[in-house]
Amino acid sequence: MIWFAQETWPFGAALLLMLALFIIEGAGLMFSVSPSNWLDGLVPDLPDGLEGSLGWLHLGKVPLLILLGIFLAGFSMSGYAIQSFSKALIGGLLPAWLASLPSVLAGFSMVSGLGGLIARVMPSDESSAVSELSLIGRAGVVTQGVARHGMAAQAKVRDMHGRAHYVMVEPDLPHESFEEGAAVLLVKKNGAKYHGIKNPHPELL
Repeated sequence: MIWFAQETWPFGAALLLMLALFIIEGAGLMFSVSPSNWLDGLVPDLPDGLEGSLGWLHLGKVPLLILLGIFLAGFSMSGYAIQSFSKALIGGLLPAWLASLPSVLAGFSMVSGLGGLIARVMPSDESSAVSELSLIGRAGVVTQGVARHGMAAQAKVRDMHGRAHYVMVEPDLPHESFEEGAAVLLVKKNGAKYHGIKNPHPELL
């Protein structure tokens, strides 16, 4: 069976890693901890020169954990398909490294295609014309997850034009935490994440 052959080990490992990532994410949600939010918080903003050229990866529009899962699924499925075709055509399997080359391209193709479809239904900034730094000082509401020091959660913030933006925010003070529905005030930006405090005037939201 090609499933457990030495020539298909990268594709089996990718499949197991994909399953492990989603199991970890599911377990995290049971304890109000989102590994995907934490992973997104580690990703820095893309430089202006790279943002356009890497837009097909949908970084910042789709959670990184989902993009990684899509890539691993595409890599694994295409790898097994290539090896199945090779066995039927020439009676043997290709070396793992050789079969992995087109599989990597197939994985990125799935990220570009399927990631684009997911990005259309994911909450996202309604306007890219507003500078991210202009959101500092704006009030918002935590919409998904629980924010703790070192662990960001998703919050909805409106800019000066009333347009909604979905950002990752964590408490600026170590002892604070924000539950879903909590009113927060963005006070600074650190990489891809914002830091916030409890909104002292939630009636102005």
